[in-house]
Amino acid sequence: MATTRSAHTVWEGNLFQGNGVVSFDSSGSIAQQPVTWASRAEEANGKTSPEELIAAAHSSCYSMAFSNILDKAGTPPTKLTTSADVTFQPGEGITGIHITVEATIAGISEEDFQARAEDAKVNCPVSQALKAVPITLSAKLA
Repeated sequence: MATTRSAHTVWEGNLFQGNGVVSFDSSGSIAQQPVTWASRAEEANGKTSPEELIAAAHSSCYSMAFSNILDKAGTPPTKLTTSADVTFQPGEGITGIHITVEATIAGISEEDFQARAEDAKVNCPVSQALKAVPITLSAKLA
């Protein structure tokens, strides 16, 4: 069954001096978050950005995909710690995403671990949606 998740943003003013508030409609589990051009292109200063939201989505999606791949191979993870760094260059857009994962997994070779980590990078749904952007990976067994 397909699912749809929704969020909305109310923006006031122009791009450079204006500001907005992002609301997470589907879950309501995240408080409304302020967003500005400065929080996107300069310092965060307690505000979010589209890139931070993409990083959150990518790190959680990658963790789910990698966990599933490992489990199906008979080596379920004890723990995955995943981060995603999304780089934004004003005037160019999102220029890259780097995923870093550290995993605690019993009974897996380094070779199998790296192959499955790469599989998750390429095939998680968020990676698939963002495949126009270069995505790199650093994967390490704890």
